[in-house]
Amino acid sequence: MEGKQPRLREQVRAVIRVNRYSIRTEKSYWYWIRYYIRFHRMRHPRDMGPSEVNEFLTWLAVHRDVAAATQAQALNALVFLYDKVLGTPLGEIGAVARPKKPR
Repeated sequence: MEGKQPRLREQVRAVIRVNRYSIRTEKSYWYWIRYYIRFHRMRHPRDMGPSEVNEFLTWLAVHRDVAAATQAQALNALVFLYDKVLGTPLGEIGAVARPKKPR
């Protein structure tokens, strides 16, 4: 089939390999990208944007109680996805609920 886009997984993998990211980075980025897509009921990231990223990251902090570093990793994966893979930088995602600081 002419002009058929490779699956998102292959696109992510190709960009990661070209930029020589580590395998561990590839695995964690793909984990967060999949989680984000599933959170939004299997919508393609191309059909979403800053408000959906904000909603996902806020949900991670408030309902999943993730650490700040974990939330940051999820954000980095999504920034990478939009900027490097889809070619549409996210821009301003607005204020995101931050995880509570450990005591």
